[in-house]
Amino acid sequence: MDQASTTPGSDNLPRLLTILHREGARSRAQLTADTGLNRSTIASLVASLTESGLAVEHDPAQTRRVGRPSPVVSPSSEVVAIAVNPEVDAVRLAAVGLDRAVRARATVELDAPPSPRQVADVIAATIAAWREGALSHARLVGIGLAVPGLVSGTALVANAPHLGWVDEPLADIVAETTGLPARAGNDASLGALAEHRFGSGAGRDDVVYLNGGPSGIGGGIITGGRLLRGVSGFSGEFGHIVAPFTDPADRRTVSGAFEDELRAPGAETNTLVRREIGVPDPRAAAQERARRRRILAATIATAVSILDTGAVVLGGTLAPLLGEGKDARELRDAIAAQCIRPNDPDFAVLPAALADDRLFIGAAELAFADLLADEALLA
Repeated sequence: MDQASTTPGSDNLPRLLTILHREGARSRAQLTADTGLNRSTIASLVASLTESGLAVEHDPAQTRRVGRPSPVVSPSSEVVAIAVNPEVDAVRLAAVGLDRAVRARATVELDAPPSPRQVADVIAATIAAWREGALSHARLVGIGLAVPGLVSGTALVANAPHLGWVDEPLADIVAETTGLPARAGNDASLGALAEHRFGSGAGRDDVVYLNGGPSGIGGGIITGGRLLRGVSGFSGEFGHIVAPFTDPADRRTVSGAFEDELRAPGAETNTLVRREIGVPDPRAAAQERARRRRILAATIATAVSILDTGAVVLGGTLAPLLGEGKDARELRDAIAAQCIRPNDPDFAVLPAALADDRLFIGAAELAFADLLADEALLA
């Protein structure tokens, strides 16, 4: 029997805490089975976690099983990460517990894109208010920033064009202002991470995530169960690729970029009106939606052919283009018709499952990275 299975070690504590964080409440018996560690080791590790306030232990629900039931261990909801998504029109914040429950939310609306210093000030003010209320007993471990732009490492925003940021050390500014450790990441990549770990991509090792938002379209790539960063950390920028056009008449912009085409003038179906009488034109709206779905299908097919991914998850403004029932089947068929493996029964196109929490949960993972010794996110 190896030493790790008999002696509680520093490596096993974050391992056990990670299981609780990702899987939720587990009995000691389940933790023994999950880890391969023996019962006495699990008992010692659980004691360490509870004494440090990272986990809580309680009796299980009553059952009719014979014998003493195994105590249940849960990650502490009082261990909290602050998740932040700065956008062109607002700074959105959430307090996310280690149990993945969102403890508090705030949206600070803005008249213009904020500077990094303004974002830091908003975070500091919001945390101060929360400490007087919802988070009065919480232990704050750090701040995760989901940024709509290119992030180098976990501190420097190399380019966030819609925010007007170039080479801004956002995480350092936030850490200095708040006194809490901070890490930054691309918003779509963090959405991909969240959906892979806890949402529609759970249980799949290869996932492409595409997200539409106020700052355009971004993406994240999970391959072999890990977030793909690329040489400079900029992978997944699907919004900037030239969209494939199955119908040349679908092109509306000079660039032909995916995100430009889906937000071209008149591209929002809700704004399509009959100019002469000023009422919605359902026919024009339907035609525009069909155009956008053709461009989306062709772009997804390109990603699938290049990355050989098993699933594509659509979030934000892209999710409604998937549709339901017949619409969803038609989109999948359009993708399959342009793929190198058209009849793969395991391939799926799915809506994001975490809704508006996806970026918050992904950003919280950044903030929890040190606590969980998460090598996939530690720079």
